[in-house]
Amino acid sequence: MREEITLDLFNHLVELAALELNPAEAEYLRRELNNQLKAIHELQAIPLDPNTPIASHGVPYTPQSSPALREDVIHPHPHPARLLQTAPETADGFIVVPEIPRQELE
Repeated sequence: MREEITLDLFNHLVELAALELNPAEAEYLRRELNNQLKAIHELQAIPLDPNTPIASHGVPYTPQSSPALREDVIHPHPHPARLLQTAPETADGFIVVPEIPRQELE
C-alpha cells in the first residue's frame, strides 16, 4: 500500500490540530489514517451506474418513514444555586470553563 499520509504531512497535521502524541500513538494514528484512505479508494473503485441517485443511507428519509421532529423545550435546572456551588469557578451566575488553546491560522 502506498502511504499517502507521509510522516512530514502527518506531523504537519498534528501541529495544526495541536495534538500531543507520543511516538507510538503517532505511528498508530498515521497507519490508521492511511488504512482509512485505502478503504476510501477501494470504495471509489467500485463501478456504479452514473444514473445511480445519491443517498446518504440505504433507506429514504421521508415523513412517512421517520418520526416527527420534537419541539425544543427549555427545562430549567431545579436548583441552579447548588449547581453553581459545585463548579470550580463561577462569574455572574455562570460556570467559567477553561479557554481552549488555539493557534491563529494565516
